Amino acid sequence: MEGSRPVKLGSSAYLWLGLVSVAVAFLCAEARTTPSPVLNSRNGTCEGNTKCQPGIILPIWYPEDPSMGDKIARVIVYFVALIYMFLGVSIIADRFMAAIEVITSQEKEIVIKRPNGETTTTTIRVWNETVSNLTLMALGSSTPEILLSVIEVCGHEFKSGEIGPSTIVGSAAFNMFVIVGLCVSVIPQGEVRKVKHLRVFFITAGWSVFAYIWLYMILAVFSPNVVQIWEGLLTLAFFPICVILAWVADRRLLFYKFMHKKYRTDKHRAVIIETETERSKGIEMDGKMVNSHFVDGAAASNLIGLIEGQEVDESRRDMIRILKDLKQKHPEKELDQLVEMANYYALSHQQKSRAFYRIQATRMMTGAGNILKKHVAEQAKRSASVQEVHVEEPEEYVSRIAFEPAVYQCLENCGAALLTIVRKGGDINKTIYVDYKTEDGSANAGADYEFTEGTVVFKPGETIKEISIGIIDDDIFEEDEHFFVRIGNLRVLETEDEVLSPNSLPYPKAMLGFPTVATVTILDDDHSGIFTFESNSVHVSESIGVMEVKVLRTSGARGTVIVPYRSMEGLAKGGGEDFEDTYGELEFKNDETCKVIQVKIIDDEEYEKNKNFFLELAEPRMVDMSLQKDVPDRKLSSDEEEAKRIAEMGKPVLGEHSKLEVIIEESYEFKSTVDKLIKKTNLALVVGTNSWREQFMEAITVSADEDEEDTGEERLPSCFDYVMHFLTVFWKVLFACVPPTDYLNGWACFTVSIVIIGLLTAVIGDLASHFGCTIGLKDSVTAVVFVALGTSVPDTFASKVAAVQDTYADAAIGNVTGSNAVNVFLGIGVAWSVAAIYWHMKGKPFVVEAGSLAFSVTLFTIFAFLAISVLLYRRRAHIGGELGGPRGHRLATTAFLFSLWFLYILFSSLEAYCHIEGF
Repeated sequence: MEGSRPVKLGSSAYLWLGLVSVAVAFLCAEARTTPSPVLNSRNGTCEGNTKCQPGIILPIWYPEDPSMGDKIARVIVYFVALIYMFLGVSIIADRFMAAIEVITSQEKEIVIKRPNGETTTTTIRVWNETVSNLTLMALGSSTPEILLSVIEVCGHEFKSGEIGPSTIVGSAAFNMFVIVGLCVSVIPQGEVRKVKHLRVFFITAGWSVFAYIWLYMILAVFSPNVVQIWEGLLTLAFFPICVILAWVADRRLLFYKFMHKKYRTDKHRAVIIETETERSKGIEMDGKMVNSHFVDGAAASNLIGLIEGQEVDESRRDMIRILKDLKQKHPEKELDQLVEMANYYALSHQQKSRAFYRIQATRMMTGAGNILKKHVAEQAKRSASVQEVHVEEPEEYVSRIAFEPAVYQCLENCGAALLTIVRKGGDINKTIYVDYKTEDGSANAGADYEFTEGTVVFKPGETIKEISIGIIDDDIFEEDEHFFVRIGNLRVLETEDEVLSPNSLPYPKAMLGFPTVATVTILDDDHSGIFTFESNSVHVSESIGVMEVKVLRTSGARGTVIVPYRSMEGLAKGGGEDFEDTYGELEFKNDETCKVIQVKIIDDEEYEKNKNFFLELAEPRMVDMSLQKDVPDRKLSSDEEEAKRIAEMGKPVLGEHSKLEVIIEESYEFKSTVDKLIKKTNLALVVGTNSWREQFMEAITVSADEDEEDTGEERLPSCFDYVMHFLTVFWKVLFACVPPTDYLNGWACFTVSIVIIGLLTAVIGDLASHFGCTIGLKDSVTAVVFVALGTSVPDTFASKVAAVQDTYADAAIGNVTGSNAVNVFLGIGVAWSVAAIYWHMKGKPFVVEAGSLAFSVTLFTIFAFLAISVLLYRRRAHIGGELGGPRGHRLATTAFLFSLWFLYILFSSLEAYCHIEGF
């Protein structure tokens, strides 16, 4: 399945919806002029008029009774202004959702204890996915509807209005029926999407239906046509209760640990899919297996930690798999190119939040282009510029004098040791003098080496000089010894006869570098040698390819010696699994002091690896056996005893480190690459901004709406991209003044954006009311048909993209049900609580006519129950999931859900004009 192919919304579907809306509007306008039959209706709003009232911000457009031509002109002006304001709300909601994405993407480090007792530190999100979806994500999606309801009540002297509540119910109907119906039909042929977090879906779907049942009970049961304080506050309190219950369901806490999980259901009737193992001990919920036995609190806590660790490991394994696949497909590309390709692939295919889909849909709709491709391209340019800067090295103006190398070895019979002193940097045309002198270590001057001191002169153009130290040979067996050679007293020849020290110059032109001391080791040649590895263990990266291990010959180098060796398995397995088996013999020639064993290490490209194997040396033997022959087993004379002792001392032997442990670890470069990629795939980096300059550049730039398939050429923006950009450039530049998301971890952008959305929704409420009264529609009908449609269009784009791109249906369906519940709990709860408290302080009740609102709520509740039942039915095996599936079932579901929305609009409008009896 393609990961993030930008999907163009079906124009036919939106044309159909637009035609239906217009048709319903004209039907309602006609219904207004048609005499209604006498009904025994309790709808208090039925007798209302459509006379325009002053808005919160916008005044009445005088004269109040214009001619037909003026009325048509006003309708066009109001309608165009409504659309333009909806565009503005969509763009500032884009900034708002970006802030929410940054806030909910905050991370923290935790320590995970694995079953084997090892601990590892990893990074996880601070916000739980379910909690963020039901709080900030749902708030971001529903902010216009919520603020419209609150502002309408507060702006009209705390009297109840029709546009706010009706928009909430109408938006819920559009979300549940139209958006879900569209998502069912847009899944590619032969594919299905099912809800992953089924428990959470049950909770949110149940609350989304309960919210509107509760709304009806407030309006028509507890205190008809009056909202009391406790009703408003309890409505508001349901919001945190819903969030807590959803979080409990997601984390399997409280009552879930006391439930026996052994469920068996008929596979032909099951909504939940049962496992196919022999011992059916659990059910598949949220994509994870649930044990059938009781789990205590500590075990549950450990299980949660293990699950988090497994999810982190799974994301790393996915990233490693992506890198391996790309290496196989593009072996000619360098690592940096592969990293950028892997970054885009991972961003495209990872599960995304609803905020991201909303932002992506809005920016594609307004000509801002594919944000994923823009982000990856900017990162590539940034890394390339950093590399270019790093290539430039500062020029060295000072000459540095030092030994190179700093360690030397020579045999006792070599005669002399040659040491190298080099000059680096600075002006090589200067003449430099430097003194040198030998110093005793374990070797003594006069007995082991010749004391030497002198001055080295670097003439113009010379950069390398050698000095010779004489080595004294003897026939006495002794340990390896060492001495030192030190350089100092640096001088620079400024003029032909003037030699100055660097400190006497205005600025130093030459100085001693590092190292200034060289170590010379004298290897004894009177013994066959002690054979050993450099240490008892060594760590190697699995990406090393062929590792080289040195075998040293110390304390003598006389004669030719054979040293057998072999590899032995530990946790690392040979035979080409972790390393290639190796064995053989090393032949040390006379005076040869070092040999190398080569072992091929297999690169598995594992993120974490710690396996070991061993290299072992066997007993060395002399090639000339006469030097190693045994003395006969008899009584030896004193001369023979001495000869034997000397022969034993001269035999080759194994040293302290005859067995080497080789520990294979993960490739540090590969691990750091994976870690960087995981950090880069944080979607907050894609949608967030770190400066006002970046925001203004984005605001004035037109980008192409690119498809995922690369054609090898950069696409130019289309005509549609330019049109949408110029239509929205005013809003883009204006809202570029909002603080970047990097400020205060996104909270600054969050706060400023919600204030701006509140102002725009106040204007939208006034425009909608004036548009409705001008065309002859009641506020409740205007809200249900036009305002709800306008506020829900960005969500439609987002849900459609999420349905096609995501692996599961949660982002497309689960968040719709969550938003519907949040609309009531916050939009109605806050507004009516404030108003009820205000009127209580005045000693009066807060009156809310049940009328059309109660009828719409009842109608929506019935239809929502039918819609959810259909979605659950679609989880049966022959369909496979809530979205997609066989063509016939797909079309039937979409047609059914669309018809529910049409019937909801029709019946709500007819009831508003008393053509049918309501409440």
